[in-house]
Amino acid sequence: MKQTKLLSLLLLCCTLASGVWAQSPSGDKILPYPIQQKKLANGLNVVTVPFNSPGLAAFYIVVRAGSREEVEPGKTGFAHFFEHMMFRGTEKYSTKAYEAVIKSLGASANANTSIDRTVYHMTGNANMLEKMFEMEGDRFQNLKYSVHDFKTEAGAVKGEYTKNSASPYSQLYEKLLNTAFDKHTYKHTTMGFFKDVVDMPNQYEYSKLFFQRFYRPEYATIVVVGDVKQEEVNRLAQKYFGNWKRGSYQPKIPVEPKQKETRYAHVQQAGFPPTLMLAYKGPAYSDKSKELPALNLLSDLLFGETSDLYKKLVLQERRVRSIGGGAQLARDPNLISVSASVVKAEDLQYVKDEITKALNEAKTKPVDPQRLKDTKSNNRYSFAMAMDSPDAIANALSQQIWLTGDPESLNRMYALYDQVTPQDLMDVAKKYFVESGLTIATISPNEKGGVN
Repeated sequence: MKQTKLLSLLLLCCTLASGVWAQSPSGDKILPYPIQQKKLANGLNVVTVPFNSPGLAAFYIVVRAGSREEVEPGKTGFAHFFEHMMFRGTEKYSTKAYEAVIKSLGASANANTSIDRTVYHMTGNANMLEKMFEMEGDRFQNLKYSVHDFKTEAGAVKGEYTKNSASPYSQLYEKLLNTAFDKHTYKHTTMGFFKDVVDMPNQYEYSKLFFQRFYRPEYATIVVVGDVKQEEVNRLAQKYFGNWKRGSYQPKIPVEPKQKETRYAHVQQAGFPPTLMLAYKGPAYSDKSKELPALNLLSDLLFGETSDLYKKLVLQERRVRSIGGGAQLARDPNLISVSASVVKAEDLQYVKDEITKALNEAKTKPVDPQRLKDTKSNNRYSFAMAMDSPDAIANALSQQIWLTGDPESLNRMYALYDQVTPQDLMDVAKKYFVESGLTIATISPNEKGGVN
């Protein structure tokens, strides 16, 4: 895996302003396609976006339950576990039968889990949309697995955890979260705490409870994009999901107390690229505030490849291999991170000081308005170029759904980016880049991080 891909883990899967958030040149909605919505009586939201892709459709189901919802001690990792378990089959479609039908549709199907959600997705023949609805409706309502199946999959999850934890980047990511958070469930990774993963094979009964709680229509949104019509999508949703019974469970997410001093996380690893990460406490996602747009635009301006700091540390002094940053988009307050792969461990403190200097200057030195305008323009067209397939559109809408529950949030958030001013950048720098809200994470051959 390339260095830049590994560093993306340390950026906490941030969705940066560059290449993602934008405002259309005309000032209209950023997504030039209608977002058609219908909520069924059981609470299931159905989103349809007709898109000119003859014979092709993307079918997504967003479940607004991720590691954030794992509030009970000793019971972490189950959102990710069900990403696996949902492919174990039902009485109607065994695992092999499900895979055979997917293949016959010429489709690809997969799933992924993160802090705020689990997403199931397939892209295939639009003429076979009813079969997609039938299969997904069946497994979401009739998933069935034996104790043996459960323990087998739990063992596979443990194996995945063990494999991932071999990477110092994964170790640092886990330590960072555990250090930065005290109470909130963002304290553990999507994989969960290791002791809970080890104990997972003993939690068969709890697994059924987890499924009953969160795999309910009020937690789910269906997104269909491509060569489809809303009337047909709604008809199929009602046919195959209309009898899905609504639940009543609502987890109580712990509120994170205010951090009062700088914290430290370190992984000692010889013969490995030294790494520095500065993670500041940031805001929750909101499409009514300019704070996140301002933070991500500022990160792009300070640490992007055209920034003064990048030119100095990477191109001129060659002390750093790569650097980047941004704010985590999350339902509750999360982290704003800056991560750098450093050439020599003895330069970790120097690089930290240079990053801190740039962040402090941003509090009082206004960004050149033309640079800000150019950055917005670049982001704008990057986003437009990316929206070229049903899958890309469905994925973009899914993010807004798990963050807010409403895909129209996409257009509201993009409009905010165009409103950000140099003063807004200074305001968020002053508010969030403070030592009392900082966690410093490092990888080096030394016993301690050696960074103050």
